[in-house]
Amino acid sequence: MIGLSVLIPVFNHDVRPLVRALLAQVPDWQGPVEIRCLDDGSQPAFRELNRELADLPGVVYAELAHNVGRAAIRNQLAASARYGWLLLLDNDSRLPDNRFLARYRAGCHRAPVLAGGTAYESSPPADNALHLRWLYGCRREARPAAVRQRAPHGQLTLNNLLIQADVFRALGLDESLTRYGHEDTKFGWLLRRAGTAVQHLDNPVLHDGLEPAPVFLRKTHDAVRNLVQLYRAEGLGADTRLLRAALRLQRWGLSEAVRTTFRLRQRQVRRNLLSTRPSLRQLDALKLYWLLSELR
Repeated sequence: MIGLSVLIPVFNHDVRPLVRALLAQVPDWQGPVEIRCLDDGSQPAFRELNRELADLPGVVYAELAHNVGRAAIRNQLAASARYGWLLLLDNDSRLPDNRFLARYRAGCHRAPVLAGGTAYESSPPADNALHLRWLYGCRREARPAAVRQRAPHGQLTLNNLLIQADVFRALGLDESLTRYGHEDTKFGWLLRRAGTAVQHLDNPVLHDGLEPAPVFLRKTHDAVRNLVQLYRAEGLGADTRLLRAALRLQRWGLSEAVRTTFRLRQRQVRRNLLSTRPSLRQLDALKLYWLLSELR
């Protein structure tokens, strides 16, 4: 029988509803299942809530003494997993329905890596501070499988990824990327270099952890820094739309002029992104400015 280890890094989130929803679907996997939750230095209140998971059958809950980061904690979870398939989930995911595990079980013969995707609520959040993150998710992240399959390794995200354990362990995640972002970019590149097939499915989880715009902008800036780190160290990321645009401006000798122009209107752009009607084109411009500044 095919065994499944569900791996959930936990950080400042009540993960009990997600775990209980998964437990209700365990029979649909038609094989042994464990759910491993590892806390990455959460605040005491969240640890207190999530500790009750340790009493549930089929659940392994543990805590790290301090935060080790997104890549290191997934590597630790994968190293301790018992079974041959790993399902990577973020702790702020919500299952779309009661057939989530069944769809993965039906598709696991198709490829050693299956990507289910991410979905967002169709209506904007009531809290205006969350609108930028919701808009970005709806327009840039929530893509059907047929679209993601056009560039299967480039459209891969670590959240909601079903992967054979030996494939994941052979590659691992780059723990030098201590900031937020682009761990999945490098992992997708490693899978492509290894010739490992990736199959995208329409089996999305709902993203249930929208951040306020200032937090999202800070994390986006970190992701830009990680992209530059990968490009300088290993030449990765040159095929991303953002880095292609920045390198083109450099070749044309226009990068400094663009930076100067944007610097003059940076305050206006930030005001828009923190408003109730943010523009993703303004966000793209801000990311390009950050990238050109990092590449100097």
